[in-house]
Amino acid sequence: MARTHSAADLWDRVFGSQPAPEEWLVIATGLVALAAVVPHPIWRLSRNAVTIAHEGGHGLVALLTGRRLDGIRLHSDTSGLTVSAGKPTGLGMILTAAAGYTAPPLLGLGGAWLLAAHHITLLLWLATALLIAMLVMIRNVYGALTVIVTGAAFLLVSWLTEPGVQAAFAYAAVWFLLLGGVRPAFELQSKRRHGGAPDSDADQLSRLTHVPPAMWLFLFHSVSLCSLIGGGRWLLGL
Repeated sequence: MARTHSAADLWDRVFGSQPAPEEWLVIATGLVALAAVVPHPIWRLSRNAVTIAHEGGHGLVALLTGRRLDGIRLHSDTSGLTVSAGKPTGLGMILTAAAGYTAPPLLGLGGAWLLAAHHITLLLWLATALLIAMLVMIRNVYGALTVIVTGAAFLLVSWLTEPGVQAAFAYAAVWFLLLGGVRPAFELQSKRRHGGAPDSDADQLSRLTHVPPAMWLFLFHSVSLCSLIGGGRWLLGL
């Protein structure tokens, strides 16, 4: 009976709802996330978390579209590489290539929806599960360390801290994905304007679809900005 009761408690803890935080905390965590995105020295470090979501998006969509995921690498310069095998053209390859820049803001939007429904603990556990699943496919030491540290942070906060700390961490993480999901598309646009990133996701998508890279950049901008607006409204209760 004790084991059943414990399992029921765990179920309620994960899938139940938690009290919404005070409005000041929601705003404060948004400002903290903004401070992690705007200053370039801090962004050079915090961008690693966006790279995890970016490459994780490539990997997840590759699996969902029937491709074989061979591995993911994360590098200390915040770049990454996801290798999958399968048909080199077609819808599956297009969706896989398009998933990178759109994954962080869409994950942030999904997280904002969960927080608006007061599922703070569920969000933390889902993030931990996704990071553990991604760790299996990491193929370099730096990438493994990055994912382990990030996953450990989510796990420890969800398991050991008080509800107020969990709420602050969850809101800061979601704000960061929403805000941090906007900057990479602008960085890519700037690089391409100066002749850099000739094999970027936008260029790969252009070769696959015969649609100009600028249109794919427009898609990346649209998804990230719309996710920020929609997710921000959910987080602020508007």
